[in-house]
Amino acid sequence: MPNGLSALLCQNEVITMNSRNFIYVLACISYCLIIGAGVYEHFAVWGIAFSEPPKSLMMFQGNYALQSESFWRLVHPVTLALLLVTLGLNWKTERKKYILIAIATYITALIVTFIYYVPELKSIIGTPYSATVDAGLQERGSLWITLSKIRLSFIFVSAFVLISGLTKPAHKLL
Repeated sequence: MPNGLSALLCQNEVITMNSRNFIYVLACISYCLIIGAGVYEHFAVWGIAFSEPPKSLMMFQGNYALQSESFWRLVHPVTLALLLVTLGLNWKTERKKYILIAIATYITALIVTFIYYVPELKSIIGTPYSATVDAGLQERGSLWITLSKIRLSFIFVSAFVLISGLTKPAHKLL
């Protein structure tokens, strides 16, 4: 029986930290990183950014503008790749359905992100500076925040599903 950090207890059996488990754990970490970044943005960025637009949008403009897009462009493909590799490595195991649920949720969130969230966000934050608060822009920002929190909630729930898959045996089904 393996000892120390090289083993995980899983339904009364010991599962060693082999490549299948290691990649699965990396996929979970990457998926949770997305949640953490989304939560951070909701607490630290969006409420302020959409408080008195367009003047409150200055954090996205000028030489020292917030550039979170570079983070998202890196983390999404890495996470998707890790999830797909995890799925391939666990295709014939009980874990498959847990991984598929997370992938389906994530791909749906990405599609909606590229259809609505990114274009709407770019439209809002690209509004030229004005000292006058634009109520219509505030409403659009408020709707964006609300819908984004709903999207983040689905990802959060699917992360629990993904992580719970680690409690299932990693050996292949007969």
